Amino acid sequence: MSAINVGVIGASGYTGLELVKILINHPKFKLNYVANSEGGTTLEKLHPSLGCVCDLEVKKVDVEDVVLHCELVFLALPHKTAMAFVKPLLSKGVKVVDLSADYRLPLEIYEEFYCPHTDKENLNNVVYGLPEMFKRELDGASLVANPGCFPTSAILGVLPFLEKRVKNTPIIIDAKTGVSGAGKKLSEVTHFVNVNDNLFAYNPLMHRHAPEIANKLGVSFDEVNFVPHLVPITRGMLSSIYLQVEGDFDAHAMACEFYKSSPHVRVCKNPVDMKNVSGTNFCDIFVKQKGNMLFISSAIDNLMRGASSQAVVNANLMLGLDETLGIPNIAYVP
Repeated sequence: MSAINVGVIGASGYTGLELVKILINHPKFKLNYVANSEGGTTLEKLHPSLGCVCDLEVKKVDVEDVVLHCELVFLALPHKTAMAFVKPLLSKGVKVVDLSADYRLPLEIYEEFYCPHTDKENLNNVVYGLPEMFKRELDGASLVANPGCFPTSAILGVLPFLEKRVKNTPIIIDAKTGVSGAGKKLSEVTHFVNVNDNLFAYNPLMHRHAPEIANKLGVSFDEVNFVPHLVPITRGMLSSIYLQVEGDFDAHAMACEFYKSSPHVRVCKNPVDMKNVSGTNFCDIFVKQKGNMLFISSAIDNLMRGASSQAVVNANLMLGLDETLGIPNIAYVP
């Protein structure tokens, strides 16, 4: 099989960098096009960590140029910006993995929590890129909405136990994330002086990842009680999830059975942590039950499983490749 030409639009940010790092070592994908909003530079200048590794030209994004160079493209762009590229790319036969939120939600929910949508027709042609839920649909898909980092961690934790949950009871998700999840652009919230030696919740209960979690789990928004916290680390995400359950069951065995065919989920016998998934596409899950209360701990790398490596897994499946192909699986430890 000849190499498959792919591109990255939005190479300046952290997720763009992680995509490039994965793609330059991918055994089937050839990184053939890299762009941002300005162009006129190279990957080595944009990301000095790629010095003597990859010095591809970074172009100013142009749809016609993408079509000439790529069979599939990753959009590592903010919401609203991404949707402007999807329609013309799809119309010209280029497959798209969108890392923004633009295609993750039904129209009404998206517009309530984000902005007016300018590509409504393609909302009917998208596959949500969580392989543990939609692996079959991803095969041959033209447009994939890569999940948010918080929803990835939360949904994977809850999924095995949905049938055991007491209906209409709260799903409580207490999640912590590293500062890289806020992106590269500096803000007052992510300023070193504010983040260092500090820990705080932000947008509790109304964060826009909450409706994404609710929608994909098939429950109402009112049932999802999601509180994200920013912690003074670079990367990583840990979700502590609490479910009211019923019936007599072995939670650990149930999770193992549910994920027995999922190569990127590890069900652990001890509480999980961020470090052991850092730099990988793994989601590590630990469960413990006390009476009718189930505790689930779910750990991912927010930049990898929460964005870039999951996007490459989706691209693998879209093009008929093994989902594990080229996907990092050795953590940054120690």
